[in-house]
Amino acid sequence: MKSLMKAQIVGVVLLTMLLSGGTAYAKTAKEIDAGVDRSLARFQREVFGAPDMIKKTKGILVFPSVMKGGIVIGGEYGEGALRVNGKTTDYYRIISGSLGFQFGFQVKTVYMLFMEETTLDDFRNASGWQAGVDGSIALIKVGADGSIDTTKTNEPILVFVLGQKGLMYNLNLEGSKFSKIQPE
Repeated sequence: MKSLMKAQIVGVVLLTMLLSGGTAYAKTAKEIDAGVDRSLARFQREVFGAPDMIKKTKGILVFPSVMKGGIVIGGEYGEGALRVNGKTTDYYRIISGSLGFQFGFQVKTVYMLFMEETTLDDFRNASGWQAGVDGSIALIKVGADGSIDTTKTNEPILVFVLGQKGLMYNLNLEGSKFSKIQPE
C-alpha cells in the first residue's frame, strides 16, 4: 500500500511539473556533470561495444536519473548534459506526460547517441525538440549479458535505457520533449 501511495504522489508531482511549463528546477551544472560522468562509466562497463559507439558519435546526451510515475495519468522528468567531443556543451531536461494504462514508478538512465552531424545540429538548434515529431529515435535493447540488438544501430539517433528500478508498464520516449536548461 505504501508503494501505491508513493507512486500516486510522484505521478501528481511530475504531472504538476509538466503542466506548469514555467521555470526549470535544475540541479547545478556540477551535479549534472558528476551524474553524467558516473552514468557514462557504467554505460561503457555494462554495454558491449559502448566505448567504440561513443567514439563514433557526434554527440551524446545523458540523463542520469529520469523519474517516471503514474496511475492512469503519468509524468516523466530528468536533467542531463549533452557532450560533444567529451565536453559538456549544453544542459537539457526531458519531460513528458501520458494518459492511459500505466501504474507504478521507475527511475532510469537514458543515453541518446547522435550518430550524424545534421541530426545533432537539428536537435541543438530546436527550441523544444520532441521525440517522434522532430526526429525519430531507435530504442536499442540491452541483454542481460550487455549484448545489444544491432539491427537498429544504423539509425541517426540511438537510445539506450539502463538501470530501471521499479515496475512500469510503459517504456517509451516517443512524445518526450527535450529543452535546454540553465543550471546554476
